[in-house]
Amino acid sequence: MHPNHDELPQLLASRPVILAPMEDVTDVVFRRLCRSLGADICVTEFVNVEGLLRGCRNAKRKIRLAGDDALTAIQIYGANAERLAEAAHLAEEAEPLFIDINCGCWVPKIAGRGAGAGWLREPLAMVAMAKMVAHRVKIPVTVKTRIGLGPESHMPIIDLARRLEDAGVAGITIHCRTAAMGHAGVADWSWARKAREVVRIPVIVNGDIRTAEDAKRAIDETGCAGVMVGRRAIEHPWIFREAYALLRDGIVRELPTDDERIALCRAHLCANVAERGEPHGVRCTRRHLSGYLSGLRGASQLRRQLNTCDSLDGCLAILDAYQSAVAA
Repeated sequence: MHPNHDELPQLLASRPVILAPMEDVTDVVFRRLCRSLGADICVTEFVNVEGLLRGCRNAKRKIRLAGDDALTAIQIYGANAERLAEAAHLAEEAEPLFIDINCGCWVPKIAGRGAGAGWLREPLAMVAMAKMVAHRVKIPVTVKTRIGLGPESHMPIIDLARRLEDAGVAGITIHCRTAAMGHAGVADWSWARKAREVVRIPVIVNGDIRTAEDAKRAIDETGCAGVMVGRRAIEHPWIFREAYALLRDGIVRELPTDDERIALCRAHLCANVAERGEPHGVRCTRRHLSGYLSGLRGASQLRRQLNTCDSLDGCLAILDAYQSAVAA
């Protein structure tokens, strides 16, 4: 049974650290891995509503939730309100924790077509769209957005937060950069605080959460319900257990040991090959391995070896040889 609009704030009361939606990253394998390290709320890769409504195989894959994929939300994106509402209704059948609407993707091929952060060009249309989606489904609907398109004079986030709440949105995640900034510059968390102060629904702060200390500082400075971690999780998914230890118990956890780093490389490689086969399962794990191996003696050479090997057995043999050499 999924939480309703009144229960979602209770779920967020524990100050969660949420895995952000990331294209080609937050698939079922990575969600499971992050959950094993403490992430109890995850969001899928973003799903193109047109592809979903056409029955596109990739879109259908993205909304398929495994039996152990608990507390996972499905994020959708598109430029047409009616199609977003229709897709949300279809995604609801997968029984996600909630539906999240992407109103923050700054990539030109998305925002330039009116989807993602493109909705920030017309905040009133964005609110009307969110209301249509929220009224189409029975589970909570949230919105992930940015503080605005460009200069401060065009940052509508405070009034927008009020209007989204009135429209029936159950929560808002705010990436505290403008769409024009992309990933550049420093995220200004004060905008999340300002938005949180004018609404009763949960606000999640996103942007520049790279350590457990960042997570705590973001919550302390903004009073937000929780934080969302994106790019840092790709290279260091241990951030979830580190943040929870600090937020809930006041404990600063040690960084992962060398053996834990190698073990995660093995686990991720095996899981991706089981899900995708070879060589694709091996290749799509490479983006993570550089971070997993960070700080290890001889990491550069180990990384080069793994990046030129397309077989699971070969990669596992490389990792075994490395550990044997280090132990000798």
